[in-house]
Amino acid sequence: MNAGEAKAVGTQAIRSYRDLEVWQAAMDVAEQCYRLTKTFPKDELFGLTMQIRRAAVSVAANIAEGYGREGKGEYLQFLRIAQGSLKELETYLLLSVRIGLVAEGESAPVLANCDRVGKMLHRLIRALRNSSAVKRPHP
Repeated sequence: MNAGEAKAVGTQAIRSYRDLEVWQAAMDVAEQCYRLTKTFPKDELFGLTMQIRRAAVSVAANIAEGYGREGKGEYLQFLRIAQGSLKELETYLLLSVRIGLVAEGESAPVLANCDRVGKMLHRLIRALRNSSAVKRPHP
């Protein structure tokens, strides 16, 4: 396994961005956000509901897009964008609690998973920065 790629589930080799644990965890967060925002009032559909969903999807999408790029620098840039989207998502979730759209207990598991994804992204970025490979081999 390339030092710049996250460990796959089990000991399988990374064949696709879908094998990356960080992408899988980001997809879980996006799914949680869709479920959580279903309870938001209809008048928030084009407000926080849309913002939360867009930011959540952006995290996984940027991990995938970066993986598909040829150069390590591009991959790192997309991972950093994913980190930014994750912080944006956390902010929207915290605001949702503050204005009473969702109870703190309902948002806590999502925020905990955001923290987990953030740590995974940080480790992946650090591993890529420290690797000597200029380009990642991918199928």
